Amino acid sequence: MSAVARLLLLAHCLLFTTYSLTAQVTKAPSRKAGEGDGPYNRLIIRGVTLINSTGAPPYGPVDIVVEKNRIVAIRQVGYPGVAIDPKSRPVANAGDKELNCDGMYLMPGFVDMHGHIGGQAQGANAEYVFKLWLGHGITTIRDPSCGNGLDWVLEHRAKSIKNEIVAPRILAYTVFGQGSKEPISTPEQARAWVQQNAKRGADGIKFFGAEPTIFRAALEENKKLGLRSACHHAQLEVARMNALATAKAGLTSLEHWYGLPEALFDDKTVQDYPADYNYNNEQNRFEQAGNLWQQAAKPGTDRWNKVMDELIALDFTLDPTFNIYEANRELMLARRSEWHDDYTLPSLWRFYGPSRISHGSYWHNWGTEQEVAWKKNYQLWMAFINEYKNRGGRVTAGSDSGFIYQLYGFAYIRELELLREAGFHPLEVIRAATLKGAEALGMADQIGSVEVGKLADFVITKENPLANLKTLYGTGAIHLNDRNEVERVGGVTYTVKDGVVYDAKKLLADVRTMVAEAKQTENFEITQPGVPAKAGKISGGGKN
Repeated sequence: MSAVARLLLLAHCLLFTTYSLTAQVTKAPSRKAGEGDGPYNRLIIRGVTLINSTGAPPYGPVDIVVEKNRIVAIRQVGYPGVAIDPKSRPVANAGDKELNCDGMYLMPGFVDMHGHIGGQAQGANAEYVFKLWLGHGITTIRDPSCGNGLDWVLEHRAKSIKNEIVAPRILAYTVFGQGSKEPISTPEQARAWVQQNAKRGADGIKFFGAEPTIFRAALEENKKLGLRSACHHAQLEVARMNALATAKAGLTSLEHWYGLPEALFDDKTVQDYPADYNYNNEQNRFEQAGNLWQQAAKPGTDRWNKVMDELIALDFTLDPTFNIYEANRELMLARRSEWHDDYTLPSLWRFYGPSRISHGSYWHNWGTEQEVAWKKNYQLWMAFINEYKNRGGRVTAGSDSGFIYQLYGFAYIRELELLREAGFHPLEVIRAATLKGAEALGMADQIGSVEVGKLADFVITKENPLANLKTLYGTGAIHLNDRNEVERVGGVTYTVKDGVVYDAKKLLADVRTMVAEAKQTENFEITQPGVPAKAGKISGGGKN
């Protein structure tokens, strides 16, 4: 591997960590009075319909008893439409907290497997991101890069564990090579970096690719230390190690889909790049990626089945992050999502816009041809993911928000909708968002399902999410009532993380205030590219 190639790869690997070397997003403030209640010595949640995420259908009403941050009892207390006998219910003692959730729905807290904690370029600070996540029921996130620096992330991880800040539980996966003074160029250097990463307290590693002997050495050492790993198989290295090769070498999860089509090639070994392709041209990169699945082996072929079977046998996790590329198949849909008005910061909106510099802002000349190709991409991609799940493979939910018009929290709910589009039953969608994520993180004994002995992480809603996943959005879903009036219904009512009960709508109200103040300071309006502000203002976004 040439020195120039190593430098290019290092630059790519540091894509999400550049700002950690010079500046970080503002740290989350200490949790203030009124920002969540608890944990309590004893909390009783009354009357919910339980979606426990083990694969069981909903049942209820049940009362759930929590002591501090652990579930100690789940008691069925009646039948739908029948008055509950008070004698069947757990007795509240003096000092106990009771939460009346009659007629509501309770699920495990959501796990976002691909959660970048803001970004200096986006102007998105930790409080903004954390409240958007918790406001949508996300109680655990995996930071797949530690873009603010590992020490910064570990500090917030520790504060979250103690509930000193308003934040989900955090797992830190450092970008391979982060902090190295020079590119890692030998297996010995790779092993030494992995050992040091583990000593510093990281939960795992995020790769973008590496020279094969280096990549294998790092994965082997990481596995030996009992840590997990993730990879965005960047085009700069995927031809040498695709998803199947890295899984065999010890990688535990694949991010997005890069590396899968390459593993499915049966008539070529390299993507069909045009002669004028340049990886540093973001439109080139994403435009041509839209043709990639059509170059792979077709569903049901020998190659398709062989790759899928081998990955499942390796207990390999697929974290598709469908949502982050949705603008590729329908740019207007992503740009005009109603939550942008009230929840997207001015700095973040500018970052999303067409640019030759900002990552993921590749709308140089994006049109119908690119969108049609990406729609075909999604059909094949979704077919692989759904079949992988059906054959027993693990599929999780991740968002990768902060890029390509995808907003923290909201994008995660969109990911759930896209899993549904891929063919998942709503119960399978919730399981992917909870228990499957917990399994992938090695935390299924602690989180991911509502069972006695596990941590008290819950999402509580008034609407049935299995009937309409859109009711999980912070903006709710449109509903026509019996009086022929249009209203908003839904949104998460309570997010419970580690026994602390958060008013999810209040968290989102705090975010709206942050955005409104930023807009007022900058005299800012969201506009269409190339259109004057007054003419291009977007209106009509919903509120809770």
